[in-house]
Amino acid sequence: MPHASSRGRSVLKAIAALLALVVLAGGGLWFWSAQGPGAGNASPAAEAAVDRHIPVRVAAVEPRRFETVLESLGTGQANESVTLTATVTANVAEIAFRDGDEVEAGQILVRLASAEELADQREAQVTLTEQRRELNRIRGLVADGILPSQQLDQQRSRVEEAEARLAAGEARLSDRVIRAPFSGVLGLRRVSTGTLVTPGTAIAELDDISVIKVDFTLSERFVGSVRRGMPIEARSVAFRDRVFEGEVTAVSTRVDVASRTVTVRAEVDNPEGELRPGMLLTTWLPLDPADRLAVPEGSVVARADQHFVFVLTDDDTVRRQQITIGRRQPGVVEVLDGLDEGDRVVDDGIMRVRDGTRVRVLDGDAA
Repeated sequence: MPHASSRGRSVLKAIAALLALVVLAGGGLWFWSAQGPGAGNASPAAEAAVDRHIPVRVAAVEPRRFETVLESLGTGQANESVTLTATVTANVAEIAFRDGDEVEAGQILVRLASAEELADQREAQVTLTEQRRELNRIRGLVADGILPSQQLDQQRSRVEEAEARLAAGEARLSDRVIRAPFSGVLGLRRVSTGTLVTPGTAIAELDDISVIKVDFTLSERFVGSVRRGMPIEARSVAFRDRVFEGEVTAVSTRVDVASRTVTVRAEVDNPEGELRPGMLLTTWLPLDPADRLAVPEGSVVARADQHFVFVLTDDDTVRRQQITIGRRQPGVVEVLDGLDEGDRVVDDGIMRVRDGTRVRVLDGDAA
């Protein structure tokens, strides 16, 4: 009997648990019917207030300037450059410049000792004067028939000989005066007053840096594209914020067989003398510049070898559009086909949209 009583209590507990589950299920069903479909049917305005449009930012398709830029390295050279040297053996008598001076063509820079040469030049001048006076005297006597014409010819030869001796003396004297062969800027002085110089002794460097020549190399495949007169830009690490402009002046007639490159020479204006010969310059040479349609780089979706953008339509949906892209510039991509000027493409939010997605353009974007 005790065993039967225990079994009855277990059955009652099971029935009570089942009833509790039925009550809970019924309550949940009632709550869902009251808060779910009933609420939606009862308040259409509340449902409409829920914005199911995907927020995006768009950008207008506009023309941009695209160009293929060839970057290279080159070394700056002076437009004209020379190391001034002596041509004779003599002591330095006078130095007429200081380090870094700007000089004009023909300006005297150094005088060498020339006392002996100056005396020879004066002697030759006196001799020439005497021979010319004698020529005039003999010419008169020959005209009066007192002397034969043969003596006149001999005197003319003596005059020519005296003129040649004077010219030689003046040349020797000129060798002892060192002048600037062209206008430019002098470098560091290498001699002092009293220094004994010999032929070839360096005195100073002279550079014309109003224009800097830059030689740089390009791949041979660009030989047909580079022409004289094309603009270039040059930059130096010494002037990071400066861009120096110039143009191509020559293209080498030969291609280096080892590197398969061609040397290009450009001239860069340097009116303030900031660039110096020997500087390493980075050059930019733009090729085939053209105005092309462009879209932001972030708006392009790549699938294998195809490219797509999402174009905003009049009904606030987006349409996936295949495009053909060209060159790239920082932040933008050239569009060769597939879009028209004025089209609007999704720029921000592109990962949240698909073809036909309804979107909401955030304030401040392209209209």
